[in-house]
Amino acid sequence: MARILITSGPTRQYIDPVRYLTNASSGRMGKALAEAALERGHEVVIVSGPVDITYPDKAEVVPVVSTEDMLAAAREVFPTCDGLIGVAAPSDYRPVKVATNKIAKTGAPLALELVETADVVATLGAEKTHQWLVGFALETEDHRLRAIAKLEKKSCDLMVSNGPEAMHSLDNHVEIIDHEGTVLQTLSGRKEDVARGIFAVIEERLIASDR
Repeated sequence: MARILITSGPTRQYIDPVRYLTNASSGRMGKALAEAALERGHEVVIVSGPVDITYPDKAEVVPVVSTEDMLAAAREVFPTCDGLIGVAAPSDYRPVKVATNKIAKTGAPLALELVETADVVATLGAEKTHQWLVGFALETEDHRLRAIAKLEKKSCDLMVSNGPEAMHSLDNHVEIIDHEGTVLQTLSGRKEDVARGIFAVIEERLIASDR
């Protein structure tokens, strides 16, 4: 049995007390992967941004808000885990300055200065000791090429490539790519079925070899 960390859902980067930057990630793929892992008898810890879904009762859930929160929580849990499935869609940018009060409308354009947030999967990849890593690459172009580049940059063992149509959808279409750039499987359908297919590859290539 493996202890698996799953990062899931979006994050929020506030620009003032009521407004924030985020994306349309629903957490459904993270939930489906958690269910697939639990069905196979593994232990699951989910570090999740704000979502409307309910995760499986048997999973330990650590709720977070910002990308910084997600990274801190994941770094705390990761050393006790055998592997990571990084399916979350953390916000890639945060405002340099967060307004103390609600920004009032003035009729003039509002300029926001943004900086990149830390990459959660890449940070854990640089810190891993014995763990395996599976990342997700959501791209709008050059899907496979960009997924391979992310796999190498983030020190992942496998990368799952999908497109923006997966966000807040019940379905998904993915390619599972290994560190040699080989497409191991292409899966389409309900996220629950796709998750079982992804996890079967994880079990065969990463968990079995880790025993």
